[in-house]
Amino acid sequence: MGNTNQPNEKLVGIEVSASSFKAVCLQADGELLDSQKFSIDVEGEFLPQLISFINQLKSLYGDFKKLGIAVPGLVNHLTNRIAFSTHIPAQAEVDFVQQIRDQTDIEAIVENDANAAAYGEYLLGAGRGNRDIFYVTLGDGVGGAIIVNDNIWRGTSGFAGEFGYMTLNSEGMKLEEVASAANIIRRIKNRFHQDQTSSLVEIGEENITIADVVREAINGDSFAQMMLERTGMFVGTGVASVINLLNIEKIIIGGHVMDAENYVLNAIIERAKELSFAPSFDTTQIVTGELKDLAAPIGVAMLTGKNN
Repeated sequence: MGNTNQPNEKLVGIEVSASSFKAVCLQADGELLDSQKFSIDVEGEFLPQLISFINQLKSLYGDFKKLGIAVPGLVNHLTNRIAFSTHIPAQAEVDFVQQIRDQTDIEAIVENDANAAAYGEYLLGAGRGNRDIFYVTLGDGVGGAIIVNDNIWRGTSGFAGEFGYMTLNSEGMKLEEVASAANIIRRIKNRFHQDQTSSLVEIGEENITIADVVREAINGDSFAQMMLERTGMFVGTGVASVINLLNIEKIIIGGHVMDAENYVLNAIIERAKELSFAPSFDTTQIVTGELKDLAAPIGVAMLTGKNN
């Protein structure tokens, strides 16, 4: 396994979400040269906007022949298409690779965003120097990815690592139902009127975003801190199962929920310690990701040069 890029070749990756495209341009060694973000017109057609964005990148970065695209959904690697996506459902089974090749003369690969972010952290972020990692992303959704010996472990059908589907109790409550950004906001709204001293009250119940919760927690709001700490406890329950099952070297937690400094991380570590097999816990590091919101585009850019 290895990287086949020429030393002067630029690597380009795009992360797709329901509302934006985010791109990076890297040198072959992974050094970040530039990043760009483009807001999507959600009323407009998706694919023409993606093609337009790629053409903008060609104007900015010069001619490049390969492109990685990280998507919020399950990817069938036999067809290079999205098999299922909650966040961009209309793009399931769209042949991005063929369309991009036909319209831009660029060879594209498509990868699940959590897998891409995990690979970015593994090579260039918090996973540098480790052999095995488990990556968790806490953002619009809850995702996971496993990397063993330089390879993303995909499972039988390519769908391994769906951390958000891990059940937390006997009623079948899934981790995504309490730890994704939208569900953190939902839980806050359910308790909103129990703490009228919170600075979140001034924002107004209908206007609260996860960025507001993170900011107010950092600024010392005890209600925001408590809700993020409880989120960490839920995630820590799932992390304990990962530790018990895989005895993995390092667990990296990324996604914009983790911008809340250590309020989430400390709760994850504390809960995982309570519920995991002590010898395994003691040999597993649990850390925050280093690449922040560029982890997925960086990772999928690096994947364009990997031998498969």
